[in-house]
Amino acid sequence: MAEIIKRNKPLAVNPLKVSQPVGAILAFLGISNSLPMLHGSQGCSAFAKVFFVRHFREPIPLQTTAMDQTTTVMGADDNVFKGLETVISKRQPALVGLPTTGLSETQGSDIQGLVKRFYQQQPQLADTPVVPVITPDYSGGLESGYALAVEAMIRYLVPDNATQVGQQPRQINVLASAMLTAADLEYLRDLIESFGLTPVILPDLSDSLDGHLVDVDFSPVTVGGTPVAAFKTLGQATHTLVVGHSLHKAADLLQQRTGVPDTRFSSLMGLKAMDQLVDTLHRISGQPVPARLERQRSQLQDAQLDTHFMLGFARIAIASDPDLLYSFTGLVREMGGEVVAAVAPHNAALLAEVDCQEVLIGDLEDLEQQAAASHAQLLISNAHAAETSRRLDLPLLRAGWPIYDRLGAQHRLWIGYSGSRNTLTELANLLLSEHHKHEIAPRTSIYARGETSCVT
Repeated sequence: MAEIIKRNKPLAVNPLKVSQPVGAILAFLGISNSLPMLHGSQGCSAFAKVFFVRHFREPIPLQTTAMDQTTTVMGADDNVFKGLETVISKRQPALVGLPTTGLSETQGSDIQGLVKRFYQQQPQLADTPVVPVITPDYSGGLESGYALAVEAMIRYLVPDNATQVGQQPRQINVLASAMLTAADLEYLRDLIESFGLTPVILPDLSDSLDGHLVDVDFSPVTVGGTPVAAFKTLGQATHTLVVGHSLHKAADLLQQRTGVPDTRFSSLMGLKAMDQLVDTLHRISGQPVPARLERQRSQLQDAQLDTHFMLGFARIAIASDPDLLYSFTGLVREMGGEVVAAVAPHNAALLAEVDCQEVLIGDLEDLEQQAAASHAQLLISNAHAAETSRRLDLPLLRAGWPIYDRLGAQHRLWIGYSGSRNTLTELANLLLSEHHKHEIAPRTSIYARGETSCVT
């Protein structure tokens, strides 16, 4: 059990946190033909859009209610009504996600009441679902905002009916945490299908933000993702897999609405976590474990043997959202490494279960100070930690969100037997490069360079 230490600084010196509205937008981007619309200023949406474009290297559909000085003081109800009418009439999305921001929450906007009034004023647009979600910037972070959006989608789109369980006996619902990349979700889909099951992933970023070319030159809504119609079928599944502790509230609501039993995983990194998932799929499907998975498992075991010389007793510092922090800590500890610094941008119940002495709720300055004081050998964090890595002269494994100084962030596979093997190998290689960097340079004899002296 880790001790949770809350920050006492009045400000974030080197911010680690990504705001809740960005997390909510990320969740809505995993829904097919959806359109997120931030209830806030134009600057809020512009800043978020820059983050998304730099991370995914893809066009991002995003709208805003464009609150200004006047509407912030006098009320921005009309902005919401006009914004919804415009985007639904012109863009014709299958769903509109409506997250709030710190500005609209401070202004006191009743976003859920506004949506009800909008449908009363515009009954002809009632066929397009609008999902409001309260996500102020000053609370939580990307992971909690993402989870709130998933919970809101279940609340507004999933029928309250617990009598259809098992009507689709091969269907498996998957609630996917914000820590999973598009490659992770694709791996998870292939894994479930290898047992003869049909996964419905919510939200499905592997289908919308995996980096693929489309036939149209421009799309004002998301291309790919979970269809809105799939929400009505969630109650017909035989089981639900929940990946990530942050989605437990959403999972509770889904189970209450549908009666579908679930199994929950806080991590899918490492041998133990993956064995639990494979055993669960084996029991649900009644199918034998595919030989391909047996081989991938043996490959991970071989990688563990190869890398334990470098990773055993390695001193590693990690800064990320709680779900990802828990996953990486578990992987490091499984290899005998030591997490000497653990920093999360916001508190969560899962942090108490992280396998280290303490978890600090703080920023990248806290990570830098703790890593230096604990003589860390390697850092794991997002791209914002690049300067921390440079100042400490330590290697950095870029993970989490955002990663804007490297290509292919969504193509990185972290989970499963294959992803765990790749991660262990990369960690070991980074430690090897760090070790060789500080070796004493070999002395070269003058005679090896062909220099001779002439005696007369």
